Amino acid sequence: MAEPRYTIGVDFGTESARAVLVDVADGRELGTEVYEYRNGVIDEHLPSPDEDVVLGPDWALQDPNDYLETFKRAVPGVVAKAGIRAEQVIGIGIDFTACTMLPTTTDGTPLCFLEGYRRRPHAWVKLWKHHAAQPEADDVNRVAAEMGEDWLGRYGGKISSEWFFPKALQILREAPDIYAAADRLIEAADWVVWQLTGVETRNNCTAGYKAIWSAEDGFPRREFFAALDPAFAGVVDEKMSRSISRLGEAAGHLTARAAEWTGLREGIAVAVANVDAHVSAPAAGVIEPGTLVAIMGTSTCHIILSDSAPVVPGACGVVKDGVIPGFFGYEAGQSAVGDIFAWFVEQAVPPLYHEKARARGVTVHEVLEEEAAALRPGESGLLALDWWNGNRSVLVDADLSGLMIGMTLATRPPEMYRALIEATAFGTRTIIDAFEAGGIRVERVVTCGGLPERNRLLMQIYADVTGRALRVAASAQTPALGSAMFGAVVAGSTAGGYASIKEAAAHMAHLRDVVYEPIEANRLVYNVLYREYVRLHDLFGRGGDPAIKTLKRLRVAAKEATAVRG
Repeated sequence: MAEPRYTIGVDFGTESARAVLVDVADGRELGTEVYEYRNGVIDEHLPSPDEDVVLGPDWALQDPNDYLETFKRAVPGVVAKAGIRAEQVIGIGIDFTACTMLPTTTDGTPLCFLEGYRRRPHAWVKLWKHHAAQPEADDVNRVAAEMGEDWLGRYGGKISSEWFFPKALQILREAPDIYAAADRLIEAADWVVWQLTGVETRNNCTAGYKAIWSAEDGFPRREFFAALDPAFAGVVDEKMSRSISRLGEAAGHLTARAAEWTGLREGIAVAVANVDAHVSAPAAGVIEPGTLVAIMGTSTCHIILSDSAPVVPGACGVVKDGVIPGFFGYEAGQSAVGDIFAWFVEQAVPPLYHEKARARGVTVHEVLEEEAAALRPGESGLLALDWWNGNRSVLVDADLSGLMIGMTLATRPPEMYRALIEATAFGTRTIIDAFEAGGIRVERVVTCGGLPERNRLLMQIYADVTGRALRVAASAQTPALGSAMFGAVVAGSTAGGYASIKEAAAHMAHLRDVVYEPIEANRLVYNVLYREYVRLHDLFGRGGDPAIKTLKRLRVAAKEATAVRG
């Protein structure tokens, strides 16, 4: 009998990273090890001892050392926990939140590691939810429209402030010396693979969805970048690379240094990097068109495959072979979902509910979910817009903010909690409607991530609102499983892996037995509420009423005086 073979998937998230050890034969997960980032999301000031460097509104940075610590702690930790020999691990894959990018020197040293740049915010990693580059995103969209750039349609007509070139342009404008010192501007996904292999590679997933690249046309024209700023004309050739590696290819092999960090065998295959949401599709068993994958956590990303590439207004992008080889992969998303519920619990729930939770030994979320589940659809009298962190799809506008109407002196926290869940479900329905209006069929929905694991009420509401049955991926760590699957692909069948991601999915991906079916009576009420949601969505999101933008402008003006730029 052949000795079991394993791969490791490392999933870099917003607050933490996790390493999962997976049996290549059947996808069984032998263990998970989580590393909580020491510096987490840096959104108020730089870490100690530079806490006096205050960040402006909508900044979100990270410390790349937290990524290295993940390799040093989580990977050897999961191998030890599983009790296997490191020699049985045949490959490793990673996925990352995106666009998360950083400036480095030629050899890959992050500028924020250098003493002269430690106190410079633009020298640090810009996390995916860094929204301070919205003015740059506005300029990218305006100039692209004026110049008739064909690629704009691939991204639903708008580029997000979360993406690569707005963030890079912000560095150039606000800290030109940092931009000049940056030999490389690179996705964190590609940077961590560089640290493992000693070879700089750029993956087609982040390049296609976040950096306006396509296999047919490459990056936008030099003339376009020059129109944004003459000093930006050479950003691709001077700071990036036109050599793009494809999903399913090996980026290289584990170096001696990385082997020492991880405790793994030097020379094992390392997969080209991937995005956390996109790699979740094959891990949820989705390798054909017709099924929407909703990766639901702090935010939600929606992935769907298609045989063709029609323009879908408000979609985040479409990339050929960007998810599964042979198909066009579409992405859409919501900038905050679990983050909204966490905000509500942390900032708006009175002590009574915290005391109830402590007395019962459960979380505040569980108390609120239980009481909210006793309400009928529409009973709260509330309706919310789910824009606590802006709108990614379909409006692509980080300057939007949340709204709740219908509150009275009798309104209770469980009613508000349910209304927030409903709002995020309505946000997902607008995305489904946009896909179908664009010619992309959405027959089924498969979910994964932390929220489907924990909140049955949320799942039922989503089924009722969307009118579709919801399935749940079997793995609690779907992105990491997907990365481990790609680790098996790059290891290859001769080493005990697989020849393709479709073959890996056939053996390693599974769904749970539970199915959330729409309840017809609930669906009818939610159809009425959804019509009202759409009216508010279009009024405040499409320029009909400027109130939200006015409030944002006043807030930014009041905070800018204390910010340190550059």
